[in-house]
Amino acid sequence: MRAFILASHDREPQSTGLQSLRQLMDEMMRGQRGWRELSILGDKINKFTGMIEGLIWSPRSSDGKCEVDDWCFEEGPHSDFAGPTSGSTACVAVIRNNQLVVANAGDSRCVISRKGQAYNLSRDHKPDLEIEKERILKAGGFIHAGRVNGSLNLARAIGDMEFKQNKFLPAEKQILTANPDINTVELCDEDEFVVLACDGIWDCMSSQQLVDFIHEQLHSETKLSAVCERVLDQCLAPSTASGEGCDNMTMIVVQLKRPAQSSASTEEQSSSSASTEEQSSSNAQAEPETQLERSGS
Repeated sequence: MRAFILASHDREPQSTGLQSLRQLMDEMMRGQRGWRELSILGDKINKFTGMIEGLIWSPRSSDGKCEVDDWCFEEGPHSDFAGPTSGSTACVAVIRNNQLVVANAGDSRCVISRKGQAYNLSRDHKPDLEIEKERILKAGGFIHAGRVNGSLNLARAIGDMEFKQNKFLPAEKQILTANPDINTVELCDEDEFVVLACDGIWDCMSSQQLVDFIHEQLHSETKLSAVCERVLDQCLAPSTASGEGCDNMTMIVVQLKRPAQSSASTEEQSSSSASTEEQSSSNAQAEPETQLERSGS
């Protein structure tokens, strides 16, 4: 299970758009042209080192004729392809003016540091959550040893189409769904940075432990990519004997406000990813006006 993590700025983000994008990506994994275009998109990501240009471009829907995409019915060598048996979690953060919109599906997590306190902006979608468990059982699935059908240890993801084969249920009611939770918060002067990371990080650190570690590193390091590298070094297991620290790890730090002790140039990039993804960020200021889930530890 891989993680798709993205931080960006958008002038007009919409929660419905973030929801429909996940379902569209699932639909594209079935059939001939959808499979082909996702492969092309993957090539673009590699070419531009994480810069996604023209996300989910479709010649049929962009030719001005407003024709409907029937991904599943296009003929070709992949026409009968039910979809990949692997998948990816997805955690997306979009900043518009003083609003931060977070869309999450899976067990990746978005955390904001406000006056040094960690607040979770997303919920880990694990099978033992009551709302997830209810959907899984109603769709004909089961949970064994904390895993969906004894296999996946998460309840939402893009892909993993073998868990989405019930033709009588909509996408959001399948055993596994890509439907994200959407959380919108107002940014304020006390917000310092946002972290998006996959479960490989959270298996080793709590939200508060990670926020504390990043604060400590920012006292001596202004380059955020170096801070991300230090986090990964801290989490990586010295051996595979224990299992903890052996999972794949991806994270992004988006700095909203520089520490008072820092003398870094204003030209320094304010967001960075340890997996070679780097996004720009800018200061966001507003009165605090949001409900946040405070990290327990």
